[in-house]
Amino acid sequence: MRDAHNVWPHFGPLSATKGMRTMVRGEGAHLTDDQGRRFIDLLSALYCVNAGHGRAEIGRAMARQAAELAFYPTWGATTTPVVAELAERIVSLAPGGFERVFFTSGGADSVDAAWKLSRQYHRLRGKDTKYKILSKEGAYHGTTLGALSVTGIPSLKEPFAPLVPGSVSIPRVKSFRASLPAREHAAEAAAAVADIIEAEGPDSVAAIIVEPVQNSGGCLVSDPGYFRRLREIADRYDVLLISDETICSWGRTGAWFGSRAVGCEPDIITTAKGLTSAYAPMGALIARNTVTSAFAAPDVYFNHGLTFGGHPVSAAAAMANIAILEREDLVERARRVGEHFRAGLETLTELGIVGDVRGQAMFQAIELVADDRTNQPFTEEQTRRLVEFLPGALFDGGIICRAMHRGAPVIQFAPPLVIGEDDLDEAVEIIRAALIRARDLL
Repeated sequence: MRDAHNVWPHFGPLSATKGMRTMVRGEGAHLTDDQGRRFIDLLSALYCVNAGHGRAEIGRAMARQAAELAFYPTWGATTTPVVAELAERIVSLAPGGFERVFFTSGGADSVDAAWKLSRQYHRLRGKDTKYKILSKEGAYHGTTLGALSVTGIPSLKEPFAPLVPGSVSIPRVKSFRASLPAREHAAEAAAAVADIIEAEGPDSVAAIIVEPVQNSGGCLVSDPGYFRRLREIADRYDVLLISDETICSWGRTGAWFGSRAVGCEPDIITTAKGLTSAYAPMGALIARNTVTSAFAAPDVYFNHGLTFGGHPVSAAAAMANIAILEREDLVERARRVGEHFRAGLETLTELGIVGDVRGQAMFQAIELVADDRTNQPFTEEQTRRLVEFLPGALFDGGIICRAMHRGAPVIQFAPPLVIGEDDLDEAVEIIRAALIRARDLL
């Protein structure tokens, strides 16, 4: 094993490099580490390898582009053929009314760009005081300073305060343990958004940003009425609605775009990860015509740019990736095989430690409880034991997933869309065995 001493891990202590897990090979829904151990990847590495590992044709497409033109920016009045082709392809798959694609380097960059775009959009219309953005408590939108300001996880924000002013928290929608039925709970959360806009002052609010399925907290699904109500509220107060689909697009939720899967009608979509299946870094902001029309005058432009936004090699990867998703019908497959996986996860409720199974298509989670008859939460000591045991037990069992992340009693799954039902069935049994052992520790 190569010494990883010089690697500075993301979200990990420097001491972690002494025993850093090193993956050396990927194929389909499987990964192999430097010890020769094979794993079922139930997280698509980091919610992003939608087309699966080892897709040589994506690498070949990147190599052809690099040999022809490795790089030229999409800057000012210049671009490259492959970037223009990709933008056209994305628009053809996006919901109606979206015609412009602003390329970025990744998801956080896309969120930053969306907030900046919403501010300049209002300013161009003579509404200079609109600058605030509303985002859900507990939501994760990235770690650049702007995206971090929008993120609703205090522990991530505290080391870097003060952050960018103007981010305002709105209630998350989490039906599990809510005092009201799911539809009423969602309606109450949406009503709170209108109340918060009134309290902040409608003339100060530029945008609302939400995920179709909220990642942090474990695949939090909202009743469709929530998104319809948000659209009404955004229209009433002249606020842009941003759908952050860094994870939820490119088939993950059973549709090309997560907003379509859940009935959300945004003004701006942010995306990344599955756009290239992570074979190359790339993100994008997709804007509705009603937004881009404010920038239509010859002397007006979006005063923002990134060197690698619209990198031609990344664009070639995205084109090859989208071709795979389409040719193999992986978007529809995610919905169908996701139902099979969901059924398997629901069998775990018989263990007495699983209180909730939720998610959409290939984006699922289970929430653990001390007693499923009452949905009693774990004590602090029980949580500590689970944090110490469960992630390692699942990894040692041969699956990669997200378990007890930041101490939350949740196990989350986002497999590659190519994964087979046999692998999912095997994974459910590994999870079952680990949960039985975990239950005995409590």
